[in-house]
Amino acid sequence: MSFNDKRKKYTRRKYCKFCANKDIVIDYKNIDLMRQYTSDVGKIEAARLTGNCAKHQRKITTEIKRARQMALIAYVVE
Repeated sequence: MSFNDKRKKYTRRKYCKFCANKDIVIDYKNIDLMRQYTSDVGKIEAARLTGNCAKHQRKITTEIKRARQMALIAYVVE
């Protein structure tokens, strides 16, 4: 392996779509939005994958957990 093989490819920086668009409300009742931030297995996606800022990632996590408690979203996908 040479030095050039270890270089990282440049990827476009992800941005927080909640900071960009203030009209989007993070709410546990908005199931379609919550499902965007869960994987196909049912895990909550990391902020580095979704591009969310820390403030909105915490809010998303809390609301997904609330939706799970209310049985709107499954804990594990079968």
